[in-house]
Amino acid sequence: MRIHFIAIGGAAMHNLAMAVATKAGYIVTGSDDEIFDPARTHLQEAGLLPKEMGWHPENITSDIDAIILGMHAREDNPELVRARELGIKIYSFPEYLYEQTKDKIRIVVGGSHGKTSTTSMILYVLQHLGIEADYMVGAQIEGFERMVRLSDTAKYAVFEGDEYLTSPLDLRSKFLWYHPHVAILTGIAWDHINVFPTFDGYVDTFRKFVDGIEENGTFIYYKHDSNLCEIASNARPDIQLVPYEAYNNSTPSYTTPHNATPFKIFGRHNMENLQAAALACERIGVKPEDFYREISTFTGASNRLELIDEIGTNVAYKDFAHSPSKLRATVNAVRERYPEKQLVAAMELHTFSSLMADFLPQYEGCMAQADVALVYFNPKVIEHKRLTPITAEEVQKAFGTENVEVFTDSQLLQERLRSLTYENTALLMMTSGTFDGVNIPEFARELIK
Repeated sequence: MRIHFIAIGGAAMHNLAMAVATKAGYIVTGSDDEIFDPARTHLQEAGLLPKEMGWHPENITSDIDAIILGMHAREDNPELVRARELGIKIYSFPEYLYEQTKDKIRIVVGGSHGKTSTTSMILYVLQHLGIEADYMVGAQIEGFERMVRLSDTAKYAVFEGDEYLTSPLDLRSKFLWYHPHVAILTGIAWDHINVFPTFDGYVDTFRKFVDGIEENGTFIYYKHDSNLCEIASNARPDIQLVPYEAYNNSTPSYTTPHNATPFKIFGRHNMENLQAAALACERIGVKPEDFYREISTFTGASNRLELIDEIGTNVAYKDFAHSPSKLRATVNAVRERYPEKQLVAAMELHTFSSLMADFLPQYEGCMAQADVALVYFNPKVIEHKRLTPITAEEVQKAFGTENVEVFTDSQLLQERLRSLTYENTALLMMTSGTFDGVNIPEFARELIK
């Protein structure tokens, strides 16, 4: 079986390519116009890095059995055009995952926030209990070599369900392909405004996700989200509804219900994620006492409140937070964890939604719990994304609290961070990018040492 990946360099795509390449009898090739680390190094080590960058339609030949198409490619991509001319079967990333796991019991975690962490918790516990599962998750997990696994032997498949678009040829949400037996939705907070221009349209894609649950399946949902409650109230009668909240919701507890071992993760949002993961595992036969025993050693997924270092009375974390709901939850979690420390929080507006003027008001109050709140964006990124320019003044007004300072120059941001006094301080660096080339762990250690 010969499979060719168009846009192989994506975070999920290159992990899928490596997973497919390990299957007996499969030959994998791929192409992309640009590939950055860590994908570049991973593909090179796996022998899958394209010999040259760019799109080469002459490499698309009739002996290719299937194309897997990434979202980075455009509809007029020369290789895609050639593949369609030859009548080669074309899969999107989620379509191929479903095709490979359609005979398995599928657990799918969706929501505007917390889906990577919740998926990671489920996988961590299953692995520690020796329960084999195929999976796709959006971050590296301790003890897992890759972010995607496909096998012929696993009974279960656990997927992080992304509501973003499937492919240039399929403008539906990715997670609509997965048809879970056990579905989790952690919450709905407007995101991806570039493809969901109205909040009602955004909510509707989650409604369709629930409609796609397998017959007699289970819908696990956060009980304090009014939109999820409305979706649940209109779900098919064969779907079992399981609402949840954080364990010990009135005062989040960081010990397990079954012993006094403290969790290594913290924050109310993580206690909510943990409860959703526990319920999903219970649906496939995992006893609660086994779940809580194993999860007590879970340190989190990569870039999700990931500890960089602790030096003296100072501590530094990095996080992927960039949307308003993620940003608020992460800042509040660190404030709750370290109420006596100075909290210095820096975040980068980097995604399409975060850089759109119409979306900025969603950030109101998101960093109110920080003592020092620094927000950075690069006007050149806005230009590259062909968005309407925004100003530092507009961003400061949108966040709406006096502690917020806005920077459009990465060097000036770094100088401001260096000017602060770090004594009994919690430093939180949040971005889906790099603050324009900053080595975040190295820089954070420099600040708190």
